[in-house]
Amino acid sequence: MHSLHALLAQATPPANWHATSLGEALLNVAIFSVAGTLLAIAGYKLFDFCTPGNLHEEILKNRNLAAAVVGGAIILGVCIIVAAAIMG
Repeated sequence: MHSLHALLAQATPPANWHATSLGEALLNVAIFSVAGTLLAIAGYKLFDFCTPGNLHEEILKNRNLAAAVVGGAIILGVCIIVAAAIMG
């Protein structure tokens, strides 16, 4: 236990990833927005894969409003989770 404490005491703190300029802040926003969008799409596709039928087809071809509400709720839910993860 003592050696673990000594090892942790010698460890360097993680680098600060917070932006120090406007350019870095805009780059972080762009990276996080692309990552969030990709994760929202992946979450929707994963939900569509795990449920019976084709949600995308049900929304577009059959114009099912209830399916569209469920799809929107899934995307919003994933976006809330991604935003919480980004905020820390």
